[in-house]
Amino acid sequence: MKKGIFWRLGLIIFTVLVSIVFFLPNTPIFKSMPEFWQKTMPNKGLVLGLDLQGGLHIVFEVEGDKAVDIATERIASTLKGILEKKKIDGTIKSEGKTIIVSPGSPEVRKEIEKEYPILAPSEGQGFVRYVLIDKEAQRIKDASTDQVLEIIRNRIDQFGVAEPTIHRQGENEIVVQLPGIKDPKRAVDVIGKTALLEFKIVDDDSPLAAELPQVIMTGEEDALLQKFRQRLSEEQEILFQRIVNKETGVVTKRPYLMKRETLLTGDLLDEARVSIDQRFNEPYVSLNFNPAGAKIFEEITGKNVKKRLAIILDGNVYSAPVIQEKIAGGNAQITGNFTLEESKDLAIVLRAGSLPAPVKILQNVTVGPSLGRDSIEAGALAGIIATVLVVVFMIFYYKLSGVIADFALVLNILLLLGAMASLNATLTLPGIAGIILAIGMAVDSNVLMFERMREEIRAGKTARAAIDSGYKKAFWTIFDSHVTTLITAAVLFQFGTGPIKGFAVTLSLGVAINLFTALIGTKTVFDIIHLRWDIKRLSI
Repeated sequence: MKKGIFWRLGLIIFTVLVSIVFFLPNTPIFKSMPEFWQKTMPNKGLVLGLDLQGGLHIVFEVEGDKAVDIATERIASTLKGILEKKKIDGTIKSEGKTIIVSPGSPEVRKEIEKEYPILAPSEGQGFVRYVLIDKEAQRIKDASTDQVLEIIRNRIDQFGVAEPTIHRQGENEIVVQLPGIKDPKRAVDVIGKTALLEFKIVDDDSPLAAELPQVIMTGEEDALLQKFRQRLSEEQEILFQRIVNKETGVVTKRPYLMKRETLLTGDLLDEARVSIDQRFNEPYVSLNFNPAGAKIFEEITGKNVKKRLAIILDGNVYSAPVIQEKIAGGNAQITGNFTLEESKDLAIVLRAGSLPAPVKILQNVTVGPSLGRDSIEAGALAGIIATVLVVVFMIFYYKLSGVIADFALVLNILLLLGAMASLNATLTLPGIAGIILAIGMAVDSNVLMFERMREEIRAGKTARAAIDSGYKKAFWTIFDSHVTTLITAAVLFQFGTGPIKGFAVTLSLGVAINLFTALIGTKTVFDIIHLRWDIKRLSI
């Protein structure tokens, strides 16, 4: 008997101490703790959600049609390589979601339809037009949204935002919530950047290249493109490099005449990291390709010695160095007069991967923390009032046994806050509502047991027998009610989003902890009182 009581008492004391340790980072006391404590003990605690501490709420729309266009262009590029390798005559070009093949000879059609049965043909005069079948186009759209979701999640993880909320909404929308973000503009730029990395050859051999101006002012791009548009072939395009004068801050653009064909993309990138140029003490981004990418990069540099290879990100030229010799090993550099922060952001988006389709911002809201302070104060006030009312009612109605139930209530709240802090859970307004609900549930189990004890006392049993019988008879009723609540909370957590999950977490923890405080906590107190004073009459 005594061993059982001391074991349970030790367990209660241990859980209380652990809860206090985990919750300490959320208190002013933590800052005054010794340095070794702050370094070795838990130092994160509860994290306030977007609705409590402010932050950034963004809704992205994934442009699935563009993903289909990109997939079609890649298929067309692959088909060109197949026909060239097999020495089959035929011209292939992509226009949006369409691939046009001419001439549409049976030999060409057979090769294409064997390689890509997902293409649906339609006859034209001297050519064949191919489009992706509807089922494949829809699959690409769905896959692009899922892929964008994961890439955004990876970027945010590397960006270092605590407790972000990221989930899909509808068919092609992604909701991102970043609590406590300090630089919203930078976060939006990093998260929403398409980061399509391409390597193309600069077409310096064309007579048109000599006619391009070396520098134009920002805003003159459209006029330049209009001037040269009619003279560009289908295999050519003009792209621009942004140049910032470090002394004056003036931004200019340098036009490049490019061969339109993309020789290599960032899909084959293995690593992107920030390095410092020892000669000029300037940061740059160092790239390493995977084995397949390294092989392609070696072939590209080997075939184009003394030509310029442009490194292009999202249609903007970052650099266009001359290839001096064949480069093995798959290493490259992106330079461009970056600041250290810009180079870090560029490395993040390249390392996390390029988005398979452009994204459009539908909603971009910066939430201020003032609403959070009001909400916290209102929630804290509601919690205090609820606690006081429950404590007073239990003492009034159940006397000394009510005091014991109130002990379980305080223990429940303390363990709940400690458990949430140990999980680094995000506290939201619905989460506060869950805590207040747990306050009510904390004494609910005790009410069931106390009523059972009253019945046993009326039946003439002793105080000790009434306590044991009350706990024994109420156990399964309490257990069943808590299990059904846990099932509901699990469903909310699985299918809910954001704040709903926050409510489900606090509800689940509150229910589980309530079982401990009701069945072990209060029973231990009753046993200690009975062992110490051998009570004959139960105050209930």
